[in-house]
Amino acid sequence: MTSGVDLGRPQAQAVDSDEDVVRVRQLVRTVAVAVRLSLVDQTKVVTAASELARNTLVYGGGGTVEVTAIDNGRRAGIRIVFADSGPGIADLDLALTDGYTTGGGLGLGLSGARRLVDEFDIQTAPGQGTRITITKWSR
Repeated sequence: MTSGVDLGRPQAQAVDSDEDVVRVRQLVRTVAVAVRLSLVDQTKVVTAASELARNTLVYGGGGTVEVTAIDNGRRAGIRIVFADSGPGIADLDLALTDGYTTGGGLGLGLSGARRLVDEFDIQTAPGQGTRITITKWSR
């Protein structure tokens, strides 16, 4: 146990309010510090997580976030999964285009969040919700 987080288990957080988005940022920061990400990488992953948690709330109607400390034997990192049962993303290519926005977020959009992390995977379909997994590795 480091920094009050059990690094051996995923940490789940519901996202149903603005306060939950703040809690996600705090949880991500705590785990990022615990796995010893640099300050720059902590800031990047917290920023990406904040944008994606806000999207989960605003566009997905709420959902869950699961934060996990990971280790591949060479380096440590953080994996975060955002899941909602909302309407899904109708045009994923457009949504991943730089500069595309529907307003209300940090202005990063999905493309900005994707640039801030090392791995980015999105699964979505109209009417089937969205699941985004991001990973940031220590350097």
